[in-house]
Formats: sequence, structure tokens, C-alpha cells
Amino acid sequence: MKRILFIGLLMAFIVPIASAQNDGAFGVYGSYLRLSQTGTNMAGLGGRLSINVAPPVQLEAEMTYDFQQSFVETFTSGTGIVSTAPSNVQVLEGLFGPKLQTPGPIKLFVTVKGGFMHFNMGREPETFGSFTSDVSNLRNNNVSALVYPGGGVEGRIGPLGLRLDVGDDIYFASGAHHNFTISFGPVIYF
Repeated sequence: MKRILFIGLLMAFIVPIASAQNDGAFGVYGSYLRLSQTGTNMAGLGGRLSINVAPPVQLEAEMTYDFQQSFVETFTSGTGIVSTAPSNVQVLEGLFGPKLQTPGPIKLFVTVKGGFMHFNMGREPETFGSFTSDVSNLRNNNVSALVYPGGGVEGRIGPLGLRLDVGDDIYFASGAHHNFTISFGPVIYF
């Protein structure tokens, strides 16, 4: 009798989790990050994987690579001279955490994720090799803890959708630094 009760409880726990694993989403997105300390606007690309664990809750993992940006300086010594220089800063972010969402084809959601932010101060060009180099050198230096509270809206028609996220990338390096971030892109549901 104890075995039957144990198997019944185990099935009551496992079946909803197993059936929830059939629902998820994969998305790519363009991102904008405003670094508050330097006033630098960063733009990049990212990818996200979401898995349903219960009807209103998904677990998400995402990674974003923000390319180095150029900045403009103007010197006024008689004639206005404008020069453009690369910032030599690339940002790699990795986040993981829950997302709570409303039901239906148009979903509102909130999320709080944790992870890391890696600042690369290199002069190498933006290539797939520089991205893989940044990922493999994560433990070397310039890695900060990151917390991302945010929210957004996601619309879906069949297996395709669009998603907009807005939030605050809070990284911790000699204190907390708040940085506005926004991302937008397509989603494929499975």
C-alpha cells in the first residue's frame, strides 16, 4: 500500500513537470544597453531559451554580446574638428532566472534574473572569434555580478512571435551600477 501511495505521489509530481517540458521558446534579439558610468550606448545581439515549468512560470537562460561602439569628440580651437574613435569596450552578459507571464496570445511578463557581465577592453575586431575568446576568458578578469529586473510584452501567432523586454542591468563593481536596457526580436515556440 505504501508503494502504491508513493508511486501515485511521484506521478502526480512528475507528470505535470514532464508535460510542461514540451512547451518552450527560443528567440534571438537585438539589444541596446546604456552604460550609466560612462554614458556609452552599446548595441548587440543575443539569444534566449525559455522552458515552461508551470503554467505562468518559465525558466530562461540568455546571453547577449554588445559590440564595441564608436564615440565622437569635437574640439573647438578656432575650427570645429570632429574625430571618431572606437571605445574598445565589448560587453558579454549571461542571465538565468524565472519569468512570470499572463496567459493568452499576448502576454505581459515580469522577470528577475541573475548572472554576469563581462567587460572586454580589447582592440580586436568584431568577429565570431572575438566572441568565443570573450566566452573562454570569462574567469580571467573584468567579470561583475549582474541582476536584471525587467518586464515586457510578448505576442504570438502559432509558433511565431515577437518579444519586447525593458529592464535594468544592475552590475556590481565597487557598488551597484544601474543601466537601462531594451531588447526586441522574434521568438519560435516549441
